[in-house]
Amino acid sequence: MSAAVETFGLTKRYGPFVAVQDLNLRLEVGEVFGLLGPNGSGKTTTILMLLGLTEPTAGSARVLGWDPTRQPLEVKRRVGYLPDSVGFYDELTAWENLRYTAALNGLPSPEANRRIQEVLERMGLAEVAHRKVGTFSRGMKQRLGLADVLLKRPQVAILDEPTLGLDPEAALEFLDLIRSLKRDGLTVLLASHLLHQVQTVCDRVGLFHRGRMALEGTVDDLRERVLGGAYRIHVQARGAGVERVLAEVPGVARVARMDGDTYRVEARVDCRAEIARRVVASGELVGLALERPGLDEVYARYFQELEAQGGAA
Repeated sequence: MSAAVETFGLTKRYGPFVAVQDLNLRLEVGEVFGLLGPNGSGKTTTILMLLGLTEPTAGSARVLGWDPTRQPLEVKRRVGYLPDSVGFYDELTAWENLRYTAALNGLPSPEANRRIQEVLERMGLAEVAHRKVGTFSRGMKQRLGLADVLLKRPQVAILDEPTLGLDPEAALEFLDLIRSLKRDGLTVLLASHLLHQVQTVCDRVGLFHRGRMALEGTVDDLRERVLGGAYRIHVQARGAGVERVLAEVPGVARVARMDGDTYRVEARVDCRAEIARRVVASGELVGLALERPGLDEVYARYFQELEAQGGAA
């Protein structure tokens, strides 16, 4: 096994509609990969094919070396899946729901009890283990869903819109839980349309658009490729030739004059110190601020430019 997940020309059609088109994807063991894009872009269909829950029209996939179409049970034994809508029995307690999952996975009673206690503690749910799930908040149910995923100790976790419907604080807590999975060496495929939220936990991301993988790489790679730089620096300065001075700073990709004495610098590195030194040497520095553009902006800019060129993703 050379990769945790691989796809080769993976395609899914529903009649004339193409849900996923010619997807070539590779997830390394132990990385967190973000499959990102708007609703309806093909993310969930991709997940269903990886789990063997729907067959591809063309192409193939391997999950931990297994073919999910021909060997779906082998994949399911090794992969934990958290869907976008977590389903539990509301009249059962958290412990009872997990006990049911343990039985489905054939865990003997002593081992099941030990693991249930372990995952509930890890998810911060030990104190509510015997409360009915129907009384849980959305955030608590999501944490219980992740506990359910971890119960069988998977090698790969597939999380579909895990922060959907969570308030900002609960979303941040859940993202911290995802970071802890990476520290444990778990491979995570994270699908979401909330690009600004999940970009902080992903080693690499793939931006989906109309069933195709349009862009793939680290967040900084995509910032540089689409926006001209991973860093955006706002400069307020007075003096002759400020725009020229800024353009000559090493690492600067683009300089745009905004209003009056305000400039926007797009750079490949954080070069604020050098900007300050050169501007002060030739004029007056009034203000300097760093901004890190998010994936929402990368996504929007890429497809705006593509549309302007009359192209297609």
